[in-house]
Amino acid sequence: MISYKELGLVNSRDLFAQAIQGGYAIPAYNFNNMEQLQAIIAACVETKSPVILQVSSGARKYANQTLLRFMAQGAVEYAKELGYPIPIVLHLDHGDSFELCKNCIEFGFSSVMIDGSHLPYEENIALTRRVVDYAHQFDVTVEGELGVLAGVEDDVKAEHHTYTQPEEVEDFVKRTGVDSLAISIGTSHGAFKFKPGQKPEIRLDILKEIEKRIPGFPIVLHGSSSVPRDIVEEINRYGGKLKDSIGIPEEQLRKAAGSAVCKINIDSDGRLAMTAAIRKVFVEKPDEFDPRKYLGPARDKLKELYKHKNINVLGSDNKA
Repeated sequence: MISYKELGLVNSRDLFAQAIQGGYAIPAYNFNNMEQLQAIIAACVETKSPVILQVSSGARKYANQTLLRFMAQGAVEYAKELGYPIPIVLHLDHGDSFELCKNCIEFGFSSVMIDGSHLPYEENIALTRRVVDYAHQFDVTVEGELGVLAGVEDDVKAEHHTYTQPEEVEDFVKRTGVDSLAISIGTSHGAFKFKPGQKPEIRLDILKEIEKRIPGFPIVLHGSSSVPRDIVEEINRYGGKLKDSIGIPEEQLRKAAGSAVCKINIDSDGRLAMTAAIRKVFVEKPDEFDPRKYLGPARDKLKELYKHKNINVLGSDNKA
């Protein structure tokens, strides 16, 4: 077993406490390759922001669990090399079983999510409690989930929202012992969150009610990509076919980040940014075949996007 402390990582407990007190949210960015990781660390070092590196079950299969461990350790050293040793969490996103969470903990993850939101309430509690009991032995933090987000993200799929019921949160948190709680208040996975004509709006009223019931408890928002229009248009200009892609307005996320929401997950925006940069190179330089010549610009575009998120959306800059 490898302890995350040996890799130079931290868990999320202190970061969340500081975020709630400071009225900002920690960025939680998904990665599965080197360029994504370079962009995340460079953006967060340059903005002096703490960061949660997220790995989904699908990303773990894609990248290999052993490589991911060394990539996370490398991220810690890379931040130092860039001149500012920011706090870095390695987090399992949407873990769907006790075995997966256990395995990630044994491979150096400092935080895990157990997503039992698709299960009946009592089964969700039982599964989450089991993961918490195991993880806390190793000082690994655990995120649970109540409510279901619509959309698609890797292996996570749901057609309809099920909003988190505020009357359930206090009981769930108390009986499971989780360190943070992902809630469903209108965000959704993927790039196709809303259709034209719909007004994207997260239910800040539900969030407010949840805060009343579990004051000061760390809340997590999944599916919080904003699907920037300029990036979607750039993808389509260079041969893409992303139609009717609408995300969560950044001003709503900024408002949520000022509350008990202390972790905001962003994945699709990063995928879109990289895709736009790669398509542009392919169209403008059709004879190019060196991966560094198109993955490099993709990495640079991703870094600029994440710097913008840290400063203007999450408010996590200068908080490391």
